[in-house]
Amino acid sequence: RVLSLELNKDRDVERIHGSGINTLDIEPVEGRYMLSGGSDGVIVLYDLENLSRKPSYTCKALCSVGRSHPDVHRFSVETVQWYPHDTGMFTSSSFDKTLKIWDTNTLQPADVFHFEGTVYSHHMSPVATKHCLIAVGTKSPKVQLCDLKSGSCSHILQGHRQEVLAVSWSPRHEYVLATASADGRVKLWDVRRASGCLSTLDQHNGEKSKASSEAANTAHNGRVNGLCYTNDGLHLLTIGTDDRMRLWNSSTGENTLVNYGKVCNESRKGLKFTISCGCNPEFAFVPYGSTIGVYTVFTGELVTMLRGHYSTVDCCVFQPNFQELYSGSKDCNILAWIPALREPVPDDISEKSLPQQHLNPAYEDAWSSSDDEG
Repeated sequence: RVLSLELNKDRDVERIHGSGINTLDIEPVEGRYMLSGGSDGVIVLYDLENLSRKPSYTCKALCSVGRSHPDVHRFSVETVQWYPHDTGMFTSSSFDKTLKIWDTNTLQPADVFHFEGTVYSHHMSPVATKHCLIAVGTKSPKVQLCDLKSGSCSHILQGHRQEVLAVSWSPRHEYVLATASADGRVKLWDVRRASGCLSTLDQHNGEKSKASSEAANTAHNGRVNGLCYTNDGLHLLTIGTDDRMRLWNSSTGENTLVNYGKVCNESRKGLKFTISCGCNPEFAFVPYGSTIGVYTVFTGELVTMLRGHYSTVDCCVFQPNFQELYSGSKDCNILAWIPALREPVPDDISEKSLPQQHLNPAYEDAWSSSDDEG
C-alpha cells in the first residue's frame, strides 16, 4: 500500500489556511481527527472520515482558532500535537514564545507556558504513564520540561550550545528524550537523572582522531533540524542542513551508516518528517523541496518522490490505520496521498469472478476511480 501511494483525485482537504502549513498531527486514539498549524498562527481541526460514503469527498474542517480568536497565536505555529490519550485536549507552540494547552471542546486555552525565545518544537510522550512532561525546544540551548499536572516548567536539560530545533520522546522508554540542535548535535537524555544526558550521538562512532578540526561528537556537519524515532523506538532518524539523513541505534547511540544519498534540506527551522507504522519494511517520508521523498529506512533507497505541491513542503504525517499520508506546504494546501488500490480489470473478466476482498467496504473511500483513466 505504501509503495502505491498517489495523490488522490477523489479526496480533498478543505482549504482554510491563508498561509503556509508548518505542522500536522493525527490523533492516535481513532486516527480520525487531524490538526494543522499555519505560519499566520491559525490552527484548524479536520475530520478525515468520509461521512458521505461517496467515493469523492472533502475532509471538512470542524473548527479553527482563526485570526479573530482572542487566544490565537500571534506568530507562526511550529508544532501541534494531540494529547496522546484522548482527543479532549491538544497542544500548540509558536514563534510567539508560547506553548498553549487547548480544550478541544471549547477551543479555549486551559494553560499557557511562556518562554524567553521562539519555540521551535515541543513533544509529549506517546507512552508515558508516570509523567506528564512536555519537552520544549526553543531559541535557548536549554531544553525545557513543562509539567502538565503542576502547570510549571519543572526542569531544564543543559548541554546544547545553540537553539534546539527538534525534540522527541522515545516511544519505548517513557523517560528517554532525544533533542536536536543547531550546534550539530543530537543528545539522548534520561530526564530522571540529575546530569540528564545519556549520550551525544557521534557520526564517526568515535573513530575520528581527536586532532581533527571537526568538533567531536557531532551528528551532522550543520544544523540538525529534524528527528523521528522508528515506531519500536529501537532506531532514531535525524536530518541536518548538511543534506544528510542518518539512522542511529537508539540504545547504543551508534551510527548505522545507512546511506540515503543527498537529502536536500534548506529549512532554517524544524523540519517535520515521519516514519510509516505497521509496514515491513518501514518507510520515511521526508519533505524535499516541493516534493516528498519516500525512503526505505533500513536500506536507504529512495523509492519514489511524491509530487503535487506547488511550493516547499514543511510537514507530513502518517495515518497508520489505512496507510495514508497527509502533507502540508507553503502553498497553503494539505494533500492526501492514498494507496492506489484498484487494478484496472481486463474486459474479459467479469466483476463477479473477482475475489470478494476487492470489494471490502472499509477501503471504499480510498479507491481511485481507475475507470476514468482508460
